[in-house]
Amino acid sequence: MIYTNELCGLPLQTGDLICTTDGKEDILPGELWHAVGKLVPGPVDHVIIYVGPGGRCVEAGAKLKVITFEFQGHAWHPETLVEQRGPLIDTFYGIAYPLAGIDLETATPIRESVAAYCLAQAAAGKPYNLHFHDSDTEAAFYCSQLAYKAYLPHGINLNTGVGVPAMPGTTSIIFPQEIWAGCEHRRR
Repeated sequence: MIYTNELCGLPLQTGDLICTTDGKEDILPGELWHAVGKLVPGPVDHVIIYVGPGGRCVEAGAKLKVITFEFQGHAWHPETLVEQRGPLIDTFYGIAYPLAGIDLETATPIRESVAAYCLAQAAAGKPYNLHFHDSDTEAAFYCSQLAYKAYLPHGINLNTGVGVPAMPGTTSIIFPQEIWAGCEHRRR
């Protein structure tokens, strides 16, 4: 089933990617996460897969495993999600649309498959992948790697290298910024 929602004024469908920047001004935990985000190239530090219904999402993040959580309403309030997500405080950046331009008939089964894949990783409690160079593993996941692995069987390779500096030995890392830069996307 394909679900639709709206987040910060932007349309959202099952399989779309919520992109955030680590940190949030005016609260101490947010300032600490902002410092962590400086380690990741580009303004996008984190990727979350929207699966629906409602505000249900899947991420690999601060709880050091793949989890589901649900945002309420149509705004991003990370401080209200700490119990579900762990201590990650981030700021909404925008939504990346890996399936933009693909017809509905083709996109629907991909969206369903992406959601099923991500939910299965959360149900299995897959751990966080601290070995960022090992993006081919399915034993553990980091945020952007989870999205990459969910889309790859459908011929959609989110490891584009677009939007990140070329650094020796990093081509196997799936950076959140390269997903943002390599997909059609929208900011509010």
